Amino acid sequence: MGCSASVTTDKSVVNSTIPANSPVHPHHSQDSIMNGEKGQQRVQEQDLVQNFLLVWLDSKLDESNEDFRNSIKQLQLTVDGIEKFRDVDECLKYISSFKNQKAFLIVSGALTENVVPRVHGMSQIHAVYIFCRKKSKYEQWETKEWPKVRGIFTEIDSICASVQQSARECDDDTVGITGELESSFMYTTFFKEIVLEIDFDEKKTIPELADYACQQKVEKALPPNHPDLAISYNDIALVYTNMGDYSKSLEFYEKLLKIREKVLPPNHPDLATSYNNIGAVYYDMGDYSKAVEFYEKEHQIYEKTLSPNHPDLAMSYNNIAGVYDDMGDYSKALEFYEKLLKIREKALPPNHPDLANSYNNIGMVYSHMGEYSKALSSYERSLEIRKIALPPNHPDLAVSYNKIGGVYCDMDEYSKALQYYEKAKEI
Repeated sequence: MGCSASVTTDKSVVNSTIPANSPVHPHHSQDSIMNGEKGQQRVQEQDLVQNFLLVWLDSKLDESNEDFRNSIKQLQLTVDGIEKFRDVDECLKYISSFKNQKAFLIVSGALTENVVPRVHGMSQIHAVYIFCRKKSKYEQWETKEWPKVRGIFTEIDSICASVQQSARECDDDTVGITGELESSFMYTTFFKEIVLEIDFDEKKTIPELADYACQQKVEKALPPNHPDLAISYNDIALVYTNMGDYSKSLEFYEKLLKIREKVLPPNHPDLATSYNNIGAVYYDMGDYSKAVEFYEKEHQIYEKTLSPNHPDLAMSYNNIAGVYDDMGDYSKALEFYEKLLKIREKALPPNHPDLANSYNNIGMVYSHMGEYSKALSSYERSLEIRKIALPPNHPDLAVSYNKIGGVYCDMDEYSKALQYYEKAKEI
C-alpha cells in the first residue's frame, strides 16, 4: 500500500561560481551547479563582471535554504564569481591571495566585530556589506571611521543595487589609474554595462543583445582562439541559461569548450568547468545520459588534479549521483553519494548541515530502492544533525519529518507516519 508520494525531495546548493582567474582555496564551497543537493542543476558562471569577486562570510551559512539560493541567483547577475565561507581565517587567507581582483565582502552581523577591523585595511577589499536581521545593532559600523562599509542591509535586493554601484566605481577607478583599457576589461565591461541595465523579463531584447555583442563586436575584433572571445561566449551562454533557452546556451558553451580544448592542457581546471557547465545544461534539458557523460569528464580531471578530500571533487560526486538517481540507476547513485559522504565526514565537523544533506540523499536513494529500514536509518541521522545545527522551525526539519513519515507510510506503520507528518505540519 504505502504512501511514498508524500516524500518530498530535499534541495540544497552544490556547485560554485569560479572565475577562471580566481585562486583556489581549500574550503571552496562548490555551490552553484546543482541548485540542490539532489536536483535542479545550474551552470557555473564566470566573468560576468570580470574584475570583481563577491565573498560571502557567515559562520551559520545555510546553503540548503531557499532564500539563500535565491539571493545567490540575484548576485550572480552582478558579479563574476561568488565564494562562500564559514571560517573567518580561511576567508581572509583567500582574499589576501588576490593579485588583480577586488573583493566585495558580505559579512554576517554576528561576525562583523571580528571581521571588519581585520579586512578594512586590505587592499583587495573594495567594499563591505553587513547583512543582518536587526540593522540597529550594527549602525556603529556605518561611520566615517569605516568608509569601506557601504551599509547595514537586511534585504539582498539592496545589497545587489549597492554592489552594482560599487562595481561601476571600481571600473572608473581602474580607467583613471591606467589611462587606457586592456582588451579583456573593455569587452567584459561593454557586455556588463548593457546586461546590468536590462530587465530580464524582456525576452526579446536579451538574445538580440547576446548575438549582437558576440558577432558584431567581439568575434570580428578577435582571433578565433582569443581568451577574451572565450569570456564572451561564456557570458552569452550564461544569459541564455538564465532565460531557460538551453539550446542556445549549449551552443555558446560548446564554442567556449572548443577554444579551451585547443589552448589549454588536457587536465586544466577551466576544462572541468566547461564540462560541468555543459553537463548542467543537458541536465536542465532532461538529457541525463549526456549530462552524466560531461559530469564524468569533469570528475576525471578533478581525480587527476585534486587531493582526495577536495570539496570540488566531492561535489563532482554529488552531481553524478544526482543524475544517476534521476535516471533510476540507484546503485550507481548510492555509490557516488557514499563517496561524497566519506569526504564530508573527514572534512567537516560532525554536525555540519552538509552531512545532514548527504544522509538525506542516501536515505532518498534507499527509499527509491524499497530498502525502507536503511532509508529510515539515514533519514534519522540527517534529522539528528539538523536538530543540532538548525533553528527549531527551520523548513529542512519539516522536510526530515516528512520524509521519515513517508518511509513509515511505505512500511504500513501509519500511526508513526502520522506522528511525523504532524511534526512537519507544525513547522
